[in-house]
Amino acid sequence: MKKLFYINTLPLVVVLLTNCSNGQSGKLKESDSTKANTVAADEKKPFSDLKPIDTAAFNKLNKALANGDTSGKWPAKFPYPTAGAILPYNRILAFYGNLYSKKMGALGEYPKNEMLAKLKGEVKAWQAADSSIPVIPALHYVCVTAQGAPGKDGKYRARMPFSQLDTILNWANEIKGLAFYDIQVAHSTLQAEVPQLEKYLIMSNVHLGIDPEFSMKGGQRPGTVIGTFNADDINFVVDYLAGLVKKNNIPPKILVVHRFTNGMVREYERIKKVPEVQIVMDMDGWGDKILKKSSYLLYEKRDPVMFTGFKLFYKNDIRSAPDQLYSPKEVMTFQPKPIYIQYQ
Repeated sequence: MKKLFYINTLPLVVVLLTNCSNGQSGKLKESDSTKANTVAADEKKPFSDLKPIDTAAFNKLNKALANGDTSGKWPAKFPYPTAGAILPYNRILAFYGNLYSKKMGALGEYPKNEMLAKLKGEVKAWQAADSSIPVIPALHYVCVTAQGAPGKDGKYRARMPFSQLDTILNWANEIKGLAFYDIQVAHSTLQAEVPQLEKYLIMSNVHLGIDPEFSMKGGQRPGTVIGTFNADDINFVVDYLAGLVKKNNIPPKILVVHRFTNGMVREYERIKKVPEVQIVMDMDGWGDKILKKSSYLLYEKRDPVMFTGFKLFYKNDIRSAPDQLYSPKEVMTFQPKPIYIQYQ
């Protein structure tokens, strides 16, 4: 299913990220056979160095990310993070997708070994483009997907089984990377969906993504209009994650918020900035280079929160011409530089 949206008054066509083949809409189910693997993986806790952060390095790296910006908005202003923070000491390079779909991104399109090899190749390319900070691989898995049909509970969303989340976590641990679990709420809410993931979110290498595109506050079918989150929606997640960090004495959580239009994120200036949560506003639209960059400047640079991200689409970005996929070196010229890169 396709729909039109507009970035900087120019139209783009995007593919609706649905069609999860199992159509599940009940509670996430835990696989007993993978529970032990998940616990063992958590005990390793990669990137969980809880030494106090180096504030001098933090300031230097944030200034470098601003990349000469003279608007006064970057670096963004927010509290120093708690111990063990990943950002801005590392850049994250993620593959996005769902294991039930070959159309939702690289994570589900390729067989495991081919996908991980491709991811490692991208990590090397981005490391070469900016050697000032390490690049960490990540798997960004859509674990709650918007659906075209209401399902048994009428929420127009499908929750993936725990066994798949365990698989993604184990793969991430194999490559000493991060796992991100992404939520498309549809007719549900963040209050209902985020707590379902608590047993994963207390792990040091598991983080969260939320997608306002499929938050249908007006009751529409997902994909018919572009959805929205307001500051209260996002602040619920910030408070929830901050509570987990404090309670479990773990490093700050990273929260990725997707955005490609102005209305998708409302009242950005009221979004809470706390030491326990590192927020990445991720430019999520696809199209030609000039359109993607202008969108990044309009919505991510103009409305500073903490950090920025940038999504690249292997197929959709090059529909008009093969040279329309941004290279790592080209993206590193942006003001500010994205700290989170995602391929779909």
